Amino acid sequence: MKETTPIDEKQINAAPLKSFFVSMLTRDIDLEDSILDLLDNCVDGILRSRPDEGNQPYYGYKAEIRLEKDLFLISDNCGGIPWNLHKYAFRMGRDPERQSDAPGLVGYYGIGMKRAIFKMGRNCSISTKNINHQYQVEITQDWLQDEYTWDLPVKNINWKGKDGTIIKITNLYSNISKQFEENSKKFTANLERIISTHYAIIIEKGFEIKINNQIVVPRTTKLVFDSHQLEQTGIRPFIFKTITSDNVDVFLAVGFWRPPPSENEINEEKESTKYSSMDAGWTIVCNDRVVVFCDRSELTGWGEAGVPRFHNQFIAISGVVEFRSKDPGKLPTKTTKRGLDSSAPIYLQVKNKMREGMKIFTDYTNKWKGREDESKKQISKGENLPLREIRQKSEKLSMNTTSRTVIPGEQYRPNLPKPELPESTARRISFVKENIKIKKVAAYFGDSSLDPSDVGEKCFDLVYQEAK
Repeated sequence: MKETTPIDEKQINAAPLKSFFVSMLTRDIDLEDSILDLLDNCVDGILRSRPDEGNQPYYGYKAEIRLEKDLFLISDNCGGIPWNLHKYAFRMGRDPERQSDAPGLVGYYGIGMKRAIFKMGRNCSISTKNINHQYQVEITQDWLQDEYTWDLPVKNINWKGKDGTIIKITNLYSNISKQFEENSKKFTANLERIISTHYAIIIEKGFEIKINNQIVVPRTTKLVFDSHQLEQTGIRPFIFKTITSDNVDVFLAVGFWRPPPSENEINEEKESTKYSSMDAGWTIVCNDRVVVFCDRSELTGWGEAGVPRFHNQFIAISGVVEFRSKDPGKLPTKTTKRGLDSSAPIYLQVKNKMREGMKIFTDYTNKWKGREDESKKQISKGENLPLREIRQKSEKLSMNTTSRTVIPGEQYRPNLPKPELPESTARRISFVKENIKIKKVAAYFGDSSLDPSDVGEKCFDLVYQEAK
């Protein structure tokens, strides 16, 4: 029998190879998302430098992006990377014992900046100034090819100007270089469009972003709000707000951003999608970053639980949900921070309210179909307001408590105008039921304070849809 040879080692090295780590980290992220990761770092730098909230907390802060054949550069004046955070900022992944260094940050997983660098090129210098510390870290091709050395060289530098950071990536990969050179106009236009939507709220609050010297203009969601006689009939959004047991602030508003379309407009939309119609659907915001923009799919409740699938007749309906938390780990986002974690419990609960609000406006659209001129007059009485102003207006509304629903909170259900039907085509239905039963059915529809006539109408509409 052949003798075995004993081993001398007491341990086996199971450390990951750097090349595997880098390739897996960048495989499933788009180039645009990589750049947005770097902009996220700029915004997080502002919040570390200026954590106090205000109407324009980002005012005076800037980020500039340069795209060239063999260069990507982003520079900012957003406070720099504090030296006491260097071992977290440049490390691959988040230290589980580390607490958030400033409230409201979106950076959480500890991979954004590194992933963006590895996605674009082989050489990078990161120069930064924060108060008394001015230093530069370099990532080179030799470092990337060295499978076992993880330490990065750092040196002191002489920085003039405001605290900030400059990330310069060179020796770009060929596919990245081609996008910056051959498709420069197309890629730049697409990047500008993404930034104008995903950073709309942040830009609106004072942050300036430039791409190749061109200022990015924000594209924000606005909803029609009739401020006259708030207790009376009028075109206003459905609003829901709450603070969860995990201290996540939720604010939801859905309504009309324009009058419902006529039959001609619907037909034109089928033939050629207009830019304006893209404002329809749901926008999801987490700590001021837009993670979903104008979605019209089941992701945001279209085509579910009694809500019709999106159709061009609903292009006037738009909604916004804002999640805010000092702990970004409690927000319903994916690691890209542009993706929504649709399975997160907090989102599933809020989604019920999203669908409830949508039904109000899809019902209105159906009821006024063929009478768009009258509807347009009603909507023209209101003004288009951004989210922050709708929040302010909500303080003056009579909100109802929704303690019996899946997610407790306060909500405002607008009393929208109803068309008067001619006597020849309509008959009145009237019956009497016990109050306790009416309230129970009203609670089933999501609002126990509903007027009995509204409860009866909803019951009829529900059965009629099933009958059809």
